[in-house]
Amino acid sequence: MPMPAMDRRALRSLCLLAATAAVATLSACGSDHHDDPLTVTTDKGTVNGSETPEYRQYLGIPYAAPPTGALRWQAPQAAAAWTGTRDATQYAPHCAQPASAFGAVSASEDCLYLNVYIPKTGKGPFPVMFWIHGGALLTGRSNDYDPKALISQGVAVVTINYRLGPLGFLSHPALSAEQGGASGNYGILDQQAALKWVKANIAAFGGDPSNVTVFGESAGGLSTHAQIVSPLAAGLFHKAIVQSGAYTLTVPTLAQAEALGQSFGAGVGCNDQSLACLRNAPVSAAIANSTKIQIGGTTLPTVDGKVLTATFEQAYTGGSFNKVPIMQGSNQHEYSLLSAYVTDTALGREIDATEYAAAVNTQFGTAAGFPAGFAGLLLASYPVTITPSWSLDSLLTDAVFSCNGRKVAQLASGQGVPVYSYEFADANAPMVFNLPPRVNGFGAYHAAEIQYVWPKQQTIYYGAPFTAAQTDLSNKMVAYWAQFAKRGDPNVTGNPNWPAYTRANDTYLTLAPGAIAPTTSFAAEHQCAMWTPGS
Repeated sequence: MPMPAMDRRALRSLCLLAATAAVATLSACGSDHHDDPLTVTTDKGTVNGSETPEYRQYLGIPYAAPPTGALRWQAPQAAAAWTGTRDATQYAPHCAQPASAFGAVSASEDCLYLNVYIPKTGKGPFPVMFWIHGGALLTGRSNDYDPKALISQGVAVVTINYRLGPLGFLSHPALSAEQGGASGNYGILDQQAALKWVKANIAAFGGDPSNVTVFGESAGGLSTHAQIVSPLAAGLFHKAIVQSGAYTLTVPTLAQAEALGQSFGAGVGCNDQSLACLRNAPVSAAIANSTKIQIGGTTLPTVDGKVLTATFEQAYTGGSFNKVPIMQGSNQHEYSLLSAYVTDTALGREIDATEYAAAVNTQFGTAAGFPAGFAGLLLASYPVTITPSWSLDSLLTDAVFSCNGRKVAQLASGQGVPVYSYEFADANAPMVFNLPPRVNGFGAYHAAEIQYVWPKQQTIYYGAPFTAAQTDLSNKMVAYWAQFAKRGDPNVTGNPNWPAYTRANDTYLTLAPGAIAPTTSFAAEHQCAMWTPGS
């Protein structure tokens, strides 16, 4: 009959002590993973997980100490060891954030936890896919993603929480003085601490620490860029997948970020700008003043000289980055989600033609630092065809996502790095966020591809559940993603060929239902000659 778990643990202790015991006794000894796969010993203690029909899961494992009290706005510190067996069957609290369409509200600073998912069948060690969630570095959580489809491809999956908003990205002169001349990027350091945990512990679960792929979408993609260019991340991962993460290639200097940090300090009532006051500010006050550190409406990392020694564009141009194979891409109509969330919600409707022209003139006129006549050129290049909002979203998709991603592909491939570029182009992707409706739908909106890589049952607000063609697209995307994690090349038997990107071939893979195929028209369709001249 099966041996009880407590008896197995007692036997393992006996085996370690009884080096001269009889062969019959020693034959019962073995690794934690072999004897009881739901009970695994990490470098801080033993955890007990649970299982589904497809995989084993170990949830809410601490990878760093709670960043509370004196550890608020410090680099992540080592988690405390524990005795006995820690229950790893429930998700831990996610990091403090406001309520939004993209994440559940939280007031917890004790949030540096990760989740491990391991196949129940197949031969390990399994390649590891390390997911960084999106949410503008302000919202999001590790437990919104169903790993079953990826697991079915024979990979292990790790998802993490990391500090967000001001609690994760505040730079401040007082913090810089305390921390050797640099501050900020605490969320990026959290991600690196989680990668170090993977390196030290994933083998005990059945994962391969020598084959780790970092991947993420939106702010998770931007974070992936940060890990690619951070000297502190060298050796912590071996491949990278960036989904819609090149929305800015220039991040603020430390001086710029510190000035914003002082505005934040005043906002939370710390007119003396002292660390004592900042660290005693309520979490609610920190979240309420999130916009104080934002640039262009979003939270960004900082070129602090330690975690990031250059902007992303500078690092890729100069070759000062971790040269791992990269898969990167964007969605065909990214900005519809963001416009609906911000503009449509505020107005209670889509913009009209007059408001479209005014928005272009405001965002791209001389007052915004652009050359005279540029806004007019944009209005001529992006005339109203479907609706004014559709035209504005096409313009902003090209300016913010499409052409910046292509620029990264050109710069990285020019440094000898294997790069595979894609465009997700399902114009009828189900809308899974609760946003105001749009007359002509949302197209292949920002984050639409997530449901294809992480398919699961979820609420669909507009559109319909996957058709057979969309299910086939999802299956093929999961296979591409997992194969890239395994080999550094996404090509897999049964899927259309995906050529590596070079500046000379300028080739993307279009990902659309029933129409997966290489294309060389991406740059022209997104007018990249206008947005990234010379690329």
